[in-house]
Order: sequence, then C-alpha cells, then structure tokens
Amino acid sequence: MKVAYFAGGCFWCIASVYNQLDGVINVTSGFSGGKEINPTYEDVKAQKTSHRETIKISYDENKISFEELLKLFINNVDLYDDGGQFIDRGRSYTLAIYYQDNNEKETAVRLLKEQEKLTSKKPCVSIEEFINFYSASEYHQNFNLNHPEEFENELKESGRKK
Repeated sequence: MKVAYFAGGCFWCIASVYNQLDGVINVTSGFSGGKEINPTYEDVKAQKTSHRETIKISYDENKISFEELLKLFINNVDLYDDGGQFIDRGRSYTLAIYYQDNNEKETAVRLLKEQEKLTSKKPCVSIEEFINFYSASEYHQNFNLNHPEEFENELKESGRKK
C-alpha cells in the first residue's frame, strides 16, 4: 500500500473524487504543510495556521498509480487560482502536491509543465516535500457519503458544480 497527499481546496470536495475509485483503499481528510502541531479545523479554516486542507489517499499501486491519482487531481481543481479554490479563499485552500520521493516530485513537475504548455499559463500549485499530516475530526471523513445533501449544497455554493 502507498499513500499520496494532495491539497485541493476544500477537502470534502476533493476527497469525493477518490472515495470510491478502484484501487483507492481509503481517503482521509486532514491538514498538512504547516508547522503547528495538531491543528483544528476551525483554526485552519480561519487562516490561523500555515496548514492547508489536505487529503491522504491510501492506495494499491498494483491497481492505480500515483500519476493516475495526480491526473485526477489536476482535472478536479482550478490550477490557475493562487488565492484558493472556488469560493474557499486563503492559504488553507491553495493547491499543493506533497511528494515523498523523487519519482513523485518528478511526476508532479512533469504533469504541471504539460498543463503549462497546453494553456500557456503557469499552474499555481506548490510542490513540497511531505512533512506532516493531521487527520480532521470524524465529522469531516467521507463527508460526501455521510452527509449527501449538505455535500451537494457545498458543491453548488462553492462553484465547483454548476
């Protein structure tokens, strides 16, 4: 089993992309990239930490690759928004790919350069070495499955779903 970490704005929204994907074992919503220990949802949301809302994807690399996971990420975020994602604004909603080895880093760099060539715009995605991950509370896990109506409203209100 391998693990990938992506910050894609609202963790509820980006986690739903992976939740029932073949080869994905588990998706955990949480926080990464900051220096504060055990950040709370309220503090991260209020921009009181240096963390981003992040998902941790546990996956079977024999069924799905890091590159495939990353391509899904790229196709489900606004790569060119440096202030957050959709209605969610601030550092905690900016994009990041947290790599754990040189292969992951090289894959992220290559795929983002491909996007830049296609669009002639530089993606606003931070590529950072993975340092830490803190799980969000149980309420935030599998949000799209446990709170379908609230999740659907979040998609519409955030601008992710037209």
